[in-house]
Formats: sequence, C-alpha cells, structure tokens
Amino acid sequence: MKRLVLSILVDNTAGVLSRVAGLFSRRGYNIDSLTVGESQDPEISRMTILAHGDDQILEQIRKQLLKLEDVIEIKELVSGESVTRELILVKVNATEKDRIAIISIADIFRAKIVDVAIDSLMIELTGNQDKINAFIKLLGQYSIKELVRTGITGLTRGTGDLSDYIDD
Repeated sequence: MKRLVLSILVDNTAGVLSRVAGLFSRRGYNIDSLTVGESQDPEISRMTILAHGDDQILEQIRKQLLKLEDVIEIKELVSGESVTRELILVKVNATEKDRIAIISIADIFRAKIVDVAIDSLMIELTGNQDKINAFIKLLGQYSIKELVRTGITGLTRGTGDLSDYIDD
C-alpha cells in the first residue's frame, strides 16, 4: 500500500468538507488524516488529506476529487519536495519519580510542557509523522492518559503559492 498526501485548494463555502468526505465514504476509501483551514484568501480553504491504497485506488481518489466543482487545485505533497507537519497534545501520568524522565524525553524531541498538574504533564509536539510516532512510543511506558493529533498539514517547497491558482 502506498501513501498519498494531497493538498487541495477548495472554495470556502458551506458543505465543501461534507462533499469531499462523502466522496471518500461513498467509494469505501478511508481518510487517514484530514486537516482543513482558511488560506490567506478568505474565499479559499486548503485541505490536506492523507490516504493509503494501491496505485489504482489512489489514482481514483485524485480523479474523483478533480470532478468536484468546489475543488480548485490538487497538489501531491511528495516527500522531499514538500514540508509536512503534525501537532499533538499528550497528557501523561507523571509520578514524582517519573517526572524528570518524561521532561527529558520532551527536551530531546524539542517538545513543550504546556500544563503541569500534581499527577500529570501535558506536552505539545510538532513534527513529521515519524517524529510524532517515536515520541508517542517512548511516552507509552509512562501511561498516556489522553492524546490528540491534528492530522498532517503541509506545503510544497519552492516559490509557488496560492496566487498561482486564483483567477484575477
């Protein structure tokens, strides 16, 4: 199975997210990660979608997305040609004896301690998926209470920007 990360420019209108997600569900495709937000142009949003599948499924996803009238442009975020990041917040049980070790792990990963309680620490980390997964694996030995991930977001490297896709 291959991994596909798409950066999709869409009209910032009601129902766009539902139509894109519906396209995936109607065809039985899974969305591994989905982030959406307004771009620097308030009339356009950027979606970043991560999906897995064989070549045929991934090509179908691209073709079906292009058929949606709300879709302006699709760019594949290829490893090495783009920058992708994810954010996590993780709350870890932190006994007095474990607290220093947990803080050391956070420091190694350049994570931030964003909340301290008597029996827990909340840590924020931004990075690529490999970094996030390695961090979670190391923290797993300290009993993770809660964890939330934003999903992948990213941009292609270089000078191209949103204005390349907007009609003047």
